[in-house]
Amino acid sequence: MRSRTLLGVLTPSSNTRLEPLTAAMLAGVPSVSAHFSRFRVTDVGLAAAGQFEPGPIVAAAELLADARVDAIVWSGTSGGWRGIADDQALCAAISAATGVPATTATLALLAALGQAGAGRLGLVTPYPDDMHQAVAATLAGTGLDVVAAANDGFTASNWELSTLPPERIGALVAKVAAARPDAIAVFCTNLAAADQVPAWEAEFGIPVLDSVALAVWHALELSGYAGPRPRGWGQLFGLSARA
Repeated sequence: MRSRTLLGVLTPSSNTRLEPLTAAMLAGVPSVSAHFSRFRVTDVGLAAAGQFEPGPIVAAAELLADARVDAIVWSGTSGGWRGIADDQALCAAISAATGVPATTATLALLAALGQAGAGRLGLVTPYPDDMHQAVAATLAGTGLDVVAAANDGFTASNWELSTLPPERIGALVAKVAAARPDAIAVFCTNLAAADQVPAWEAEFGIPVLDSVALAVWHALELSGYAGPRPRGWGQLFGLSARA
């Protein structure tokens, strides 16, 4: 039996939020560590969808495999506008190339909602309108009822997403919480949001599923790790996809 669990995390090159948040989540989890590999992502918008072609992502995953990681997660949400089949194909390509189980933040969201029995979703994104609407349509296409959706309309670079104040994100969470969904998804991995989840859950009484936290949660599940989960990051880590 291995004494350590190693999680491989695929990271957009311009992302500055997910790495520190991921490390903070795992800081109190014995013998689990995250290891990161980047590929180039700089722009926001549907016109920039070509950034997520599988070749560079699989190449970055192969570097993680050199570290003998136990699971690989694409900590990004491109499946939300490129489609669930795109994420599924990407994970299959990563696993074929590396021999390591793989997931994405978007697939993790679907797994968590399924495990929680949550069919009515509130969706929060920072994205421009066309990109936000594509995400909502993708999630609705899986059978979810997207009962409320709110977006910031952000159109600057991916790096600048990391500068959005938590209060601005929280206002969107409050807006969709008014519809009383079963869960709220904060859909992006470059936001200062994951550490705000416990406060939002306490205020609105609704589970809040942040994309960075979802990536960590599902990677832990796929890795086979059976120890204690991160604490103080919201209700998500009380779920088990293996149940």
